[in-house]
Amino acid sequence: RREYKEETVVNGKTAAPVGCDHYVRRCFLKAPCCGKAYVCRLCHDAEEDHQMDRFLVKEVQCSVCNTVQQAQKVCQECNVTFGDYYCDICHLFDKDKKQYHCQPCGICRIGPREKYFHCEKCNLCLVSDLRGNHKVIINLHYNPYYICRWSVNCQFHEILPLYFLFSAYRCPLCMHSAWNMENYWEQMDKDMAQSPMPTEYQDATVKV
Repeated sequence: RREYKEETVVNGKTAAPVGCDHYVRRCFLKAPCCGKAYVCRLCHDAEEDHQMDRFLVKEVQCSVCNTVQQAQKVCQECNVTFGDYYCDICHLFDKDKKQYHCQPCGICRIGPREKYFHCEKCNLCLVSDLRGNHKVIINLHYNPYYICRWSVNCQFHEILPLYFLFSAYRCPLCMHSAWNMENYWEQMDKDMAQSPMPTEYQDATVKV
Protein backbone atom coordinates (compact mmCIF):
# COMPACT_ATOMS: atom_id res chain seq x y z
CA ARG A 1 0.00 0.00 0.00
CA ARG A 2 1.28 3.45 -0.90
CA GLU A 3 1.82 5.96 1.87
CA TYR A 4 0.88 9.58 1.16
CA LYS A 5 2.90 12.25 2.92
CA GLU A 6 1.58 15.37 1.15
CA GLU A 7 -0.98 17.61 2.81
CA THR A 8 -4.43 18.50 1.50
CA VAL A 9 -6.26 21.78 1.96
CA VAL A 10 -9.97 21.47 2.69
CA ASN A 11 -12.24 24.29 3.84
CA GLY A 12 -9.17 26.51 3.93
CA LYS A 13 -7.44 24.25 6.47
CA THR A 14 -4.53 21.87 6.07
CA ALA A 15 -5.40 18.26 6.86
CA ALA A 16 -3.22 15.16 6.95
CA PRO A 17 -4.35 12.46 4.51
CA VAL A 18 -3.99 9.73 7.14
CA GLY A 19 -7.02 10.85 9.14
CA CYS A 20 -7.64 12.80 12.33
CA ASP A 21 -7.47 12.33 16.09
CA HIS A 22 -10.52 10.08 15.92
CA TYR A 23 -10.09 7.87 12.84
CA VAL A 24 -7.45 6.69 10.37
CA ARG A 25 -8.79 7.29 6.85
CA ARG A 26 -7.88 8.85 3.52
CA CYS A 27 -11.04 10.73 2.73
CA PHE A 28 -13.20 13.58 3.97
CA LEU A 29 -16.92 13.31 4.59
CA LYS A 30 -19.04 15.88 2.80
CA ALA A 31 -21.47 17.03 5.46
CA PRO A 32 -25.06 16.74 4.20
CA CYS A 33 -26.07 19.62 6.49
CA CYS A 34 -23.66 22.35 5.36
CA GLY A 35 -21.77 20.85 2.42
CA LYS A 36 -18.38 21.28 4.10
CA ALA A 37 -15.76 18.53 4.08
CA TYR A 38 -14.40 17.15 7.33
CA VAL A 39 -12.36 14.06 8.16
CA CYS A 40 -15.13 12.85 10.47
CA ARG A 41 -18.39 13.93 12.05
CA LEU A 42 -16.67 14.58 15.39
CA CYS A 43 -14.28 17.05 13.76
CA HIS A 44 -17.30 18.67 12.09
CA ASP A 45 -19.29 18.94 15.30
CA ALA A 46 -16.33 20.49 17.13
CA GLU A 47 -16.07 23.29 14.55
CA GLU A 48 -19.68 23.95 13.58
CA ASP A 49 -22.75 25.04 15.55
CA HIS A 50 -24.71 21.98 14.45
CA GLN A 51 -24.19 18.22 14.24
CA MET A 52 -23.58 16.02 11.24
CA ASP A 53 -25.88 13.05 10.70
CA ARG A 54 -23.47 10.34 9.59
CA PHE A 55 -26.29 8.20 8.24
CA LEU A 56 -27.16 10.89 5.67
CA VAL A 57 -23.65 11.19 4.22
CA LYS A 58 -23.75 10.61 0.46
CA GLU A 59 -20.39 11.90 -0.77
CA VAL A 60 -16.74 11.83 0.26
CA GLN A 61 -13.65 13.65 -1.00
CA CYS A 62 -10.44 11.71 -1.55
CA SER A 63 -7.62 13.24 0.50
CA VAL A 64 -5.07 12.14 -2.11
CA CYS A 65 -6.55 13.26 -5.44
CA ASN A 66 -9.35 15.51 -4.08
CA THR A 67 -12.01 13.78 -6.18
CA VAL A 68 -15.54 14.19 -4.79
CA GLN A 69 -17.51 10.99 -5.26
CA GLN A 70 -20.15 8.70 -3.87
CA ALA A 71 -19.30 7.28 -0.44
CA GLN A 72 -17.44 4.02 -1.01
CA LYS A 73 -14.38 2.15 0.23
CA VAL A 74 -12.01 2.78 -2.70
CA CYS A 75 -11.43 6.01 -4.61
CA GLN A 76 -12.85 5.81 -8.13
CA GLU A 77 -10.08 8.05 -9.45
CA CYS A 78 -6.78 7.01 -7.82
CA ASN A 79 -7.85 3.65 -6.31
CA VAL A 80 -6.57 4.52 -2.86
CA THR A 81 -8.37 2.68 -0.05
CA PHE A 82 -10.14 5.19 2.17
CA GLY A 83 -10.24 2.83 5.14
CA ASP A 84 -9.49 -0.80 5.91
CA TYR A 85 -12.97 -0.94 7.38
CA TYR A 86 -15.96 0.75 5.78
CA CYS A 87 -19.60 0.62 6.85
CA ASP A 88 -22.04 1.78 4.17
CA ILE A 89 -24.68 2.44 6.84
CA CYS A 90 -22.72 4.56 9.35
CA HIS A 91 -20.26 5.70 6.65
CA LEU A 92 -17.45 4.84 9.02
CA PHE A 93 -13.95 4.60 7.55
CA ASP A 94 -11.16 3.42 9.84
CA LYS A 95 -8.25 1.05 10.27
CA ASP A 96 -9.14 -2.57 10.89
CA LYS A 97 -10.22 -3.10 14.50
CA LYS A 98 -12.42 -6.12 13.75
CA GLN A 99 -15.42 -3.78 13.64
CA TYR A 100 -18.91 -4.92 12.82
CA HIS A 101 -22.22 -3.14 12.36
CA CYS A 102 -24.91 -4.17 14.83
CA GLN A 103 -28.29 -3.58 13.27
CA PRO A 104 -30.28 -3.53 16.55
CA CYS A 105 -27.78 -1.11 18.16
CA GLY A 106 -27.74 0.97 15.00
CA ILE A 107 -23.97 1.61 15.19
CA CYS A 108 -20.62 -0.02 14.45
CA ARG A 109 -18.84 -1.72 17.32
CA ILE A 110 -15.31 -2.99 17.82
CA GLY A 111 -15.34 -6.77 17.66
CA PRO A 112 -14.65 -9.33 16.59
CA ARG A 113 -18.34 -10.05 16.03
CA GLU A 114 -18.11 -13.68 17.16
CA LYS A 115 -17.07 -12.59 20.66
CA TYR A 116 -20.19 -10.49 21.24
CA PHE A 117 -23.93 -10.95 21.25
CA HIS A 118 -26.81 -8.50 21.26
CA CYS A 119 -29.06 -8.72 24.32
CA GLU A 120 -32.56 -7.87 23.13
CA LYS A 121 -33.69 -6.77 26.60
CA CYS A 122 -30.67 -4.60 27.43
CA ASN A 123 -30.63 -3.52 23.78
CA LEU A 124 -26.84 -3.59 23.88
CA CYS A 125 -23.97 -5.74 22.62
CA LEU A 126 -22.21 -7.64 25.41
CA VAL A 127 -19.29 -10.07 25.49
CA SER A 128 -20.31 -13.65 24.84
CA ASP A 129 -19.27 -14.71 28.36
CA LEU A 130 -22.22 -12.68 29.71
CA ARG A 131 -24.84 -14.54 27.70
CA GLY A 132 -27.41 -15.67 30.26
CA ASN A 133 -25.11 -14.44 33.02
CA HIS A 134 -25.62 -10.69 33.39
CA LYS A 135 -27.95 -8.29 35.15
CA VAL A 136 -30.66 -7.32 32.69
CA ILE A 137 -31.47 -3.61 32.56
CA ILE A 138 -34.18 -2.81 30.05
CA ASN A 139 -32.90 -0.59 27.24
CA LEU A 140 -29.54 -0.11 28.91
CA HIS A 141 -28.25 1.38 25.67
CA TYR A 142 -30.59 4.35 26.05
CA ASN A 143 -30.27 4.71 29.83
CA PRO A 144 -28.48 7.99 30.68
CA TYR A 145 -27.00 6.18 33.69
CA TYR A 146 -25.53 3.33 31.77
CA ILE A 147 -22.01 4.34 32.90
CA CYS A 148 -22.84 3.26 36.44
CA ARG A 149 -25.35 0.71 35.08
CA TRP A 150 -27.91 1.55 37.73
CA SER A 151 -30.87 3.84 38.20
CA VAL A 152 -30.59 7.35 39.62
CA ASN A 153 -32.48 6.54 42.81
CA CYS A 154 -30.30 3.59 43.77
CA GLN A 155 -27.69 3.94 46.50
CA PHE A 156 -25.18 1.51 45.07
CA HIS A 157 -23.46 1.71 41.74
CA GLU A 158 -21.66 -0.82 39.64
CA ILE A 159 -19.10 1.50 38.11
CA LEU A 160 -17.53 0.17 34.94
CA PRO A 161 -13.75 -0.45 35.20
CA LEU A 162 -13.06 1.93 32.29
CA TYR A 163 -14.08 4.91 34.40
CA PHE A 164 -11.38 4.15 36.95
CA LEU A 165 -8.73 4.72 34.30
CA PHE A 166 -9.27 8.38 35.13
CA SER A 167 -8.67 7.81 38.88
CA ALA A 168 -12.24 8.68 39.76
CA TYR A 169 -14.23 7.12 42.58
CA ARG A 170 -17.65 8.62 41.84
CA CYS A 171 -20.28 8.03 39.20
CA PRO A 172 -19.69 10.82 36.66
CA LEU A 173 -23.42 11.53 36.43
CA CYS A 174 -24.98 11.24 39.89
CA MET A 175 -21.67 11.82 41.76
CA HIS A 176 -22.33 9.06 44.32
CA SER A 177 -19.18 7.42 45.70
CA ALA A 178 -18.42 3.98 44.37
CA TRP A 179 -17.17 2.88 47.79
CA ASN A 180 -16.80 4.14 51.34
CA MET A 181 -14.00 6.73 51.44
CA GLU A 182 -14.01 7.16 55.25
CA ASN A 183 -10.81 5.20 55.85
CA TYR A 184 -9.07 7.09 53.09
CA TRP A 185 -9.97 10.49 54.54
CA GLU A 186 -8.92 9.37 58.04
CA GLN A 187 -5.51 8.38 56.70
CA MET A 188 -5.23 11.73 54.94
CA ASP A 189 -5.96 13.52 58.24
CA LYS A 190 -3.26 11.49 60.00
CA ASP A 191 -0.72 12.27 57.30
CA MET A 192 -1.50 15.97 57.50
CA ALA A 193 -1.27 15.95 61.32
CA GLN A 194 2.23 14.45 61.09
CA SER A 195 3.38 17.02 58.54
CA PRO A 196 4.75 20.20 60.18
CA MET A 197 3.42 23.47 58.82
CA PRO A 198 6.14 25.59 57.16
CA THR A 199 7.03 28.62 59.30
CA GLU A 200 5.91 31.15 56.68
CA TYR A 201 2.39 29.67 56.65
CA GLN A 202 1.82 29.04 60.38
CA ASP A 203 -0.20 32.23 60.93
CA ALA A 204 -1.96 32.23 57.55
CA THR A 205 -5.75 31.96 57.42
CA VAL A 206 -8.17 31.35 54.59
CA LYS A 207 -11.87 32.25 54.43
CA VAL A 208 -14.00 29.36 53.18
